Amino acid sequence: MSYYPLTSIPDYYGIDALLTEEHKLIRQSVRDWVESFVMPQIDQAAQNHTDIPNLMRELGKIGALGPYIPVEYGGSGLDQISYGLIMQELERGDSAVRSAASVQSSLVMFPINEFGSEEQKKKYLPKLAAGEMIGSFGLTEPNHGSDPGSMETYFKDMGDHYLLNGAKMWITNSPLCDIAVVWAKNEEGKVQGLIVERGMEGFTTPETHNKWSLRASKTGELVFNDVKVPKENLLPGVTGLKGPLSCLNSARYGISWGVIGAAIDCYCTAVQYSKERKQFGKPIGSYQLQQKKLAEFLTEITKAQLLCLQLGNLKNAHKATPAQISMAKRNNVHMAIEIARESRQILGGMGIMGEFPMMRHAANLESVITYEGTHDVHLLITGLDITGINAF
Repeated sequence: MSYYPLTSIPDYYGIDALLTEEHKLIRQSVRDWVESFVMPQIDQAAQNHTDIPNLMRELGKIGALGPYIPVEYGGSGLDQISYGLIMQELERGDSAVRSAASVQSSLVMFPINEFGSEEQKKKYLPKLAAGEMIGSFGLTEPNHGSDPGSMETYFKDMGDHYLLNGAKMWITNSPLCDIAVVWAKNEEGKVQGLIVERGMEGFTTPETHNKWSLRASKTGELVFNDVKVPKENLLPGVTGLKGPLSCLNSARYGISWGVIGAAIDCYCTAVQYSKERKQFGKPIGSYQLQQKKLAEFLTEITKAQLLCLQLGNLKNAHKATPAQISMAKRNNVHMAIEIARESRQILGGMGIMGEFPMMRHAANLESVITYEGTHDVHLLITGLDITGINAF
């Protein structure tokens, strides 16, 4: 369990007054679940490089998987701010927990809901929402990360089925997944999405070992060697990079909220420790340098909260642009990783111990600052939006 259980969220600018009662109830219910289910076992899972048993079904029970998916397909039909608050509370527990929910929601359920057939929605979405089925998302390749347009995975039309070949890597949940939404090029070189199911001959999911980050989740590859994919498994509603990039926009939005939770966990721990730890006859929180750190932490968390709240309003109104989402993802992940690092210093040597969350969050955020668009790529997306000139 976390050394200092979190009883409240820093709300320096009275942002709670802008939330609905439903928003606050959802946040509290997920917070309580994280405190009771995640915190007692997260350090051991991270230390041992093992995932949390039965995590996806538990996430399904609390409605954290595809919460914005319509009720008719097993979702909760919630708004985008509710989704963000859920991601925030999950990542306060651990980035691996939020990543599992984020991939399932934004990268698997979202494209099936947006681009899938009615049959695909009915077949997959209710089971994914309940955590009875685990999904993964195949875009990044061994040779192509920030440049998905150069992907090499491809499929051919064989008459009564498609034949899929290629490989994807750095895939969350791949060793556990029942299905994978895979983006590949057709014979015309256009990108399309396919739903690949475990058990299809030639489809394997080797696990990636020896990670120093996201150690409480499974990461692996998706390998396709002449995999026969039924034609009804093609996502019919989109062609081109718009498909996978729209998924990434949804995931990046969730990340921008999620990392606030990691920052809050570090901040609250640092505040409490600074009041209790005494050096030179008084609490270290009485010294100017420590107060400077804490004041900066709260300032950056507050700025990130305001950024996400307005972005959530824009998302609800279907007005959020990819560049706005990139700005929030880049700013907030950088904010969180800096707070994790600096708050660790407040704890001194104790900051490296598993009883405290700083090192675990900092290590996790090294992945988060890279995946779903790197720190530098998001900067160039903003630069493109400012100048109209593509610097890629």
